[in-house]
Amino acid sequence: MRVLIQKNTILHPMHLFLFMAVIRLLYQSQQCKIIPGSMPLTMLEKKGNITLGGLFSLHDMVAEPSLSFNSTPPPLQCTRFNFRTFRWMQTMIFAIEEINRVGTLLPNITVGYKIYDSCSTPHQALKAVMELMGHEQGAGDEAHSRGTCHETVPVVLGDGGSTQSIAVAHFLGVFHVPQVSYFSSCACLSDKKEFPSFLRTMPSDLFQVDALVQLVKHFGWTWVGVIAGDDAYGRGGANIFADEIRKLGACVALHEIIPKTQTQSTISSIVFKIRSSGARVILVFAVEQDAAALFDEALREGLTGVQWLASEAWSTAAVLSTPKKYHHILKGSMGFAIQRVYIPGLRDFLLRLHPLSPDARGDPFLIPFWEELFQCSLGLQAKSQEHNVEGRPPCSGAEELGRVLNIYSDVSQLRISYNVYKAVYAIVHALKAMRSCVKDKGPFPQQACPDGDTIQPWQLLHYIKQVNYLNSFGDEVKFDENGDPGVIYELVNWQLKPNGEMEFVTIGKFDETVTARKQKLHIQEQGIVWNGNQTKAPLSVCSSICPPGTRKAVRPNVPVCCHDCVVCTAGEINAIECVRCPPEFWSNAERTLCIPKEIEFLSFSDTMGITLMAISLIGSFCTCVWSCMLRHTAFGITFVLCISCVLGKTIVVLMAFRATLPGSNVMKWFGPMQQKAVITFCTLVQVIICTVWLVVSPPSPRQLMPRETAIVILLCDEGSSIAFALVLGYIGLLACICLLLAFLARKLPGNFNEAKLITFSMLIFCAVWAAFVPAYMSSPGKYTMVTEVFAILASSYGLLGCIFAPKCYTILLMPEKNTRKHLMSKFANSLF
Repeated sequence: MRVLIQKNTILHPMHLFLFMAVIRLLYQSQQCKIIPGSMPLTMLEKKGNITLGGLFSLHDMVAEPSLSFNSTPPPLQCTRFNFRTFRWMQTMIFAIEEINRVGTLLPNITVGYKIYDSCSTPHQALKAVMELMGHEQGAGDEAHSRGTCHETVPVVLGDGGSTQSIAVAHFLGVFHVPQVSYFSSCACLSDKKEFPSFLRTMPSDLFQVDALVQLVKHFGWTWVGVIAGDDAYGRGGANIFADEIRKLGACVALHEIIPKTQTQSTISSIVFKIRSSGARVILVFAVEQDAAALFDEALREGLTGVQWLASEAWSTAAVLSTPKKYHHILKGSMGFAIQRVYIPGLRDFLLRLHPLSPDARGDPFLIPFWEELFQCSLGLQAKSQEHNVEGRPPCSGAEELGRVLNIYSDVSQLRISYNVYKAVYAIVHALKAMRSCVKDKGPFPQQACPDGDTIQPWQLLHYIKQVNYLNSFGDEVKFDENGDPGVIYELVNWQLKPNGEMEFVTIGKFDETVTARKQKLHIQEQGIVWNGNQTKAPLSVCSSICPPGTRKAVRPNVPVCCHDCVVCTAGEINAIECVRCPPEFWSNAERTLCIPKEIEFLSFSDTMGITLMAISLIGSFCTCVWSCMLRHTAFGITFVLCISCVLGKTIVVLMAFRATLPGSNVMKWFGPMQQKAVITFCTLVQVIICTVWLVVSPPSPRQLMPRETAIVILLCDEGSSIAFALVLGYIGLLACICLLLAFLARKLPGNFNEAKLITFSMLIFCAVWAAFVPAYMSSPGKYTMVTEVFAILASSYGLLGCIFAPKCYTILLMPEKNTRKHLMSKFANSLF
């Protein structure tokens, strides 16, 4: 084997390990030999001037037999033939034959191919690429026994799975052999330090995750579950997605891995966690085989009400959309898919296959494809009616692909097939550029051009990186600095057609080439059918959004998306947190707005205000209309009430000190009730006199117009002079009685005796009113009223001054005499 390593190449530790492993395998003997028990590699080959290598996972898995350790292990067997991947392989052949037939890109040059089945395992993919790089195993027993070596291919197209491509890229990167993948989307493959010769027509998962994150953000989902396949594609994409939605403030409800060795207990555990998490939206970032295992268990356990988000690997997978058993749980699912096209002539090319046709000779993949598709066996003659050892009847030879509805012949969803088509054309455009190099204007040292007859892989890698053209579908084909293509995703929604078939309806688009993030995602929400045939987007949150007027209260030891809502206190409103309103404002009832505080005052509209205003108006009205009538009567009744109180007090003081004989019970007639009765009786007499006065001849306003003066005098005529005299006389009578009683009690003990004070007050009272009568009778005009007012004020202040002024003096200036001990001692000295 001839190994060419570009000058000044720095080997990565992983590259060095792989390089040493390969050298050990290839040069352990002078002849290439097959390791006992290893699985023979199956290859489809067509000769050409330039040969392209191809890797396709035509089988989904490898069945590993049980080992007895006492005999040579049997060869491993690839199982579960994949019709979708077989269509991808046929698309590669279609593109190559189309290029050879047209002949405009590479005139007089034919392109051949060598295609291997990697069986969805990194080990098988690495073995296949090793053969493409120089170690070949024959197709028959003779070749198996001898082994041969051949020239290397300058480029490898594939593999599909990211895990297989990583193993292949590590190996090819050592030798700078270009690798163009059509379906590997792991973001890790964009690292050019680790994978310097890897390119792809499949977008990186970074872009797919960006689209999914924008979808989650658009619909406001904050509680999302993530289920990943146990491979580089699933783990890498799911981890990036989880990190990105956390940056949005959302939370991951659960993050589970679907193991490659699937048991019902492990998948059942995942379904249980989905159900218990409460998440309504679940992203399944896995290949279609792993996703099918999850949905099978979900069907068994009756899991419903989940809005499934699909990663690109299964967003348009017929293996899930065709079987009607999945329709119940997957209708309404959505996910992003790469651009879809219709490739003219491809369907007819796919339907050309037949085991008896001349093109079938040397095709090792056609027989297992045919037998799996028609569930028959080509190992027996067509006329035989017996079943073979596999339990299948023999093929009749009359089978036709056009009569079978299968994902292989379905060209309505050409997405990955289109990636294969673009990859082949990108390689051929690079070969054309190499052959079109102008001498002394080449891209290599000293402006050298590559040798057109001997293609060096590292030179072809340079030209593939520079590819940039518009294909026949109007799409730009080029690679960025990481070997990734431009990204435009279609948002597809799984909807059931009236005939019961699942349809992928495009409801939006995500264009990563747009600079403004808000314009990348466009969704036609009116065309979405959600899980359960709902027309409204599901709500997937751990805790509902706190209503206005409340704040979030984070629960301890739980994600931030799970919280309680606490009502803001009075005087606070909610913006992000509860905020206190300014002093002159207060919160409304909903705690959403600060409003001016209510001004509280005694309003005319209040019940209390109305009552008080009515009383005031009545009093004002009475004062304005009846003032003359009430002036004398009110004065007479009020003064009698005051003098009656003084009289009652004088009688009690006098009797308290006169009734000192042992066994005397006179004081029982002068208790509180008797005092109130005396006051009421004395006042009632005056009320009767005033009432009779007002009824018989009440006072009334009168005008005096003397001829001698230029004025009119307004005065209140008493009406009945007799009644007025009775009123004044009754007041005088009570004052004289009170004066007499007070005089009799003047020598009683001073500490308890107020008779002196009452005596002086009554003397002043009597003196004032004795002088009032002649003054009132002789005063002219308004001075009559002045005389009456003076008499009222003088007698009133006389009572207050003589009775209460000494008490205030003792309380304020001589507090030591205002004690029970002092009063009792004075009282005892007076008695003895």
